Amino acid sequence: MKKFAKTHEWINTENGEVGITENAIEQLGDIVFLELPEAGKEVTKDSPIAVVESVKAASDIYSPVSGKILEKNEDLENAPEELNEKPTSWLFKIELAQDTELEDLLDEEQYLQEIEN
Repeated sequence: MKKFAKTHEWINTENGEVGITENAIEQLGDIVFLELPEAGKEVTKDSPIAVVESVKAASDIYSPVSGKILEKNEDLENAPEELNEKPTSWLFKIELAQDTELEDLLDEEQYLQEIEN
């Protein structure tokens, strides 16, 4: 199940995969660069963890939860334009430090209502 942050990141609660929403990718336009966190890095909820650049702008990606980075999607980092074609791709995997942080995130319906407002 995916949970969403108001800052347009999502986390798959079953496997720890984290990505950015299709809405965010549409707003950014054509992605040309990704800088993803290294495995082993400790992160805190809502802290900037990665960078995505498009032809329009550069934007921080925030960690939706606290934890430890297990793996980054190197294929995507080496070919960031693939994110335009596969917007549901994961960027990195995280091991949650506290499951209770998931309670602060939105389900898909709540997220869609949030971006419509």
